Amino acid sequence: MQYALINGIKSGPEKGVSAICIDCGAEMHAKCGSIKLHHWAHRANFSCDSWWETETEWHRNWKNCFPESYREVSFYDTIQNEYHRADIHTPAELTIEFQNSPLSVAELQSRNNFYGKIIWVVNGLKFKGLQLGKPMPDPADPALQEFEFSGDIHLRFARKSTNDILTAFHPQLKDMKLSAQHYTFAWKHPHLAWYHSTAPVFIDLGGHFLYWLRKKQQVSAEFYYLQLVSKKQFIAHYT
Repeated sequence: MQYALINGIKSGPEKGVSAICIDCGAEMHAKCGSIKLHHWAHRANFSCDSWWETETEWHRNWKNCFPESYREVSFYDTIQNEYHRADIHTPAELTIEFQNSPLSVAELQSRNNFYGKIIWVVNGLKFKGLQLGKPMPDPADPALQEFEFSGDIHLRFARKSTNDILTAFHPQLKDMKLSAQHYTFAWKHPHLAWYHSTAPVFIDLGGHFLYWLRKKQQVSAEFYYLQLVSKKQFIAHYT
């Protein structure tokens, strides 16, 4: 945990100083070694939040992009009889969770239901077999209304009226405009929970951009693609 209470004040870890947990009131001690991130830990070997995961430098760097008052905001779960700490909770009542480890579909749905208004930022550098493709047309382009999308990196188009399958190089699509913000992708070993999320999911692959996992509802099958979002604009929007 990044914060605990020292004399009733929300504070970061200080070597040799004791504090109490903001949630359960249990005694905490500061871990300020030279290897792991400085953090607070319960004296007993337990956590008062079953959704807790070990905080990495990736987590901390993201949390530090937001005002301190937004970080580690706690809520009491009357069903599970425990506290849950939102990584970020904004004055607009939006929760932002930074997730480094895989989640089951059931746990993801449970968290989405608990927080209600929530978005996810996921560490995509931990994913295996995720391959970013090439720019694609904006799926909302009116010029493509008579087509459905299929494939992954190798994008194909199915004409609704005839079911003919066309590639992006077909002469009838030569005037199709590509978008600088929309990309195909392939994911050999996907974490299925993110496909099932009813809340927005942004994948962090490093660098200056996030990739918003988008879904286009179609008659034939759902089509997933990625939408480029500036990290700087993302942070500014939610602060």
